[in-house]
Amino acid sequence: MLETFLPIEQDMPGFNPFFGSWICQGDLNIMVDVGPANTAGRLVESLESMGLDRLDYILLTHIHIDHGGALAEVLARYPKAKVICHEKGFPHLVDPSKLYEGSLKVLGDLARTYGSPGPIAEERLISHTKCRVDGLRIIETPGHAIHHLSFTYGGKLYAGEAAGNYFIVGKREYLRPATPPRFFLDVFIKSVDRLLALEDQPIRYAHVESAETSHRLLGLFRDQLLFWESVISESITMGARKTDIIGNCVDRLLKEDPSLAAFDGMDENTQRREKTFIATAVKGFVGFFEEKSKRR
Repeated sequence: MLETFLPIEQDMPGFNPFFGSWICQGDLNIMVDVGPANTAGRLVESLESMGLDRLDYILLTHIHIDHGGALAEVLARYPKAKVICHEKGFPHLVDPSKLYEGSLKVLGDLARTYGSPGPIAEERLISHTKCRVDGLRIIETPGHAIHHLSFTYGGKLYAGEAAGNYFIVGKREYLRPATPPRFFLDVFIKSVDRLLALEDQPIRYAHVESAETSHRLLGLFRDQLLFWESVISESITMGARKTDIIGNCVDRLLKEDPSLAAFDGMDENTQRREKTFIATAVKGFVGFFEEKSKRR
């Protein structure tokens, strides 16, 4: 099997490299995630440039518009391709209007930059529970999204954002949770444990990077989630306003979380991007604690 990572160039400062698709070529040609709608044309051009004349399956880790937004254009170029995804995502792929509206509320101008996804014909979709592809294993990994899936194929783990976001900055590793609202820490931890229960294998992330050992990085990520839990919980118990909690936690995590230490080696635009996503991740934790408190 030939594996290739295709970066998808973005017009936003600080977002290169950030999006891309993993391509597996062999008896079957399989692609993992497709990036935003507004850069679908660039992805299709890259696929054509590499000589990909047939695409059998697209594995969609989750339906968020930065991961599945380009589906309509890619499927138009490859009319025999099918999308394997969580069945809970079907309604939002067939009619993405509510998905896009929700994205605008959470992401604002960033969602507009990603673009509005086009509708997908339901007959192009295959439920993850009904998929039968030789060599493909599908693991339900809710947490980043309730419909999130991870995949193993060709001896590699395609973890989406169930393992966080991982980047190499210079020669240093940078690992960050992707825990947007609505977030449930206990569910996410169980998903990480599910991936840790698999054999150790190379891991492929939704955003650009890869590594040769899944167990080491999944272990680091699990510890990081628990560290964030302690930091954010402590800040909440101090009784500060919600906006202050988020800002204070972002500052403290950047100072104290060793997995974020490579932040200081990023350029200004990338730091701005990462601060935005760290704040969104903290909001997810804060919402989790608020809901947990209401259940008591």
